[in-house]
Amino acid sequence: MESGRLFLIPTVIAEGTQQAVIPPSVKDALKQIDHFLAEDVRTARRYLSSLKIYDSIEPLQFGVLNKDTRQEDIPNLFAPVREGKNLGVLSESGCPGIADPGALAARYAHQNGIQVVPLTGPSSVLMALMASGLTGQNFAFHGYLPIDGKESADAIRNLEKESRAKNQTQIFIETPYRNNTIASNLLKALHEDTLLCIAIDITGTSESIITKPVKAWRKDQPELPKSPAVFLFLA
Repeated sequence: MESGRLFLIPTVIAEGTQQAVIPPSVKDALKQIDHFLAEDVRTARRYLSSLKIYDSIEPLQFGVLNKDTRQEDIPNLFAPVREGKNLGVLSESGCPGIADPGALAARYAHQNGIQVVPLTGPSSVLMALMASGLTGQNFAFHGYLPIDGKESADAIRNLEKESRAKNQTQIFIETPYRNNTIASNLLKALHEDTLLCIAIDITGTSESIITKPVKAWRKDQPELPKSPAVFLFLA
């Protein structure tokens, strides 16, 4: 029996934007998939329902793939693929495998000769980099910065040195309720001439993507909303 394929399925990064940011090719691919892995099954069901491509989502089957999933759990999650059925991975936001546990599924698929099919969709990390005006020739995504003031300052200064030495854009995300803490830590630790971009609510109704030197941010320090944010800097 021919095995199924693993599809990496993008989701929205701002509420209510599925008709604008999810391309028809994703919807066409979803019509071939009845089995899914998701960080949160309830969110995944709501997203798939919003696309209006299924007569009913009740027959769809879901497994949980999240930060607590162990490597030894993965083979059981791939049972549908061994039965010749396609399997889709859904992130909570954006593209699976980018700041997301979907990479566990993709790695297992490669190790077992299963075709991995990435589908086109919004990635806040890449969209922020595109719009920032900072270099896209050399960049690094670091996930989350430390929250502790001293640890955060040390990490920021070390990465600023790396940015200056390599001409490398440094990229971070943060939990929305910590946006102002991280922004404050960046403005305290970075050199005044370093370029800092703060991208808020990308693709959403309150989207804001602004790049300027740290010294300009310090003159008018922002009060950031509790919305998804990406932070980028280039020394």
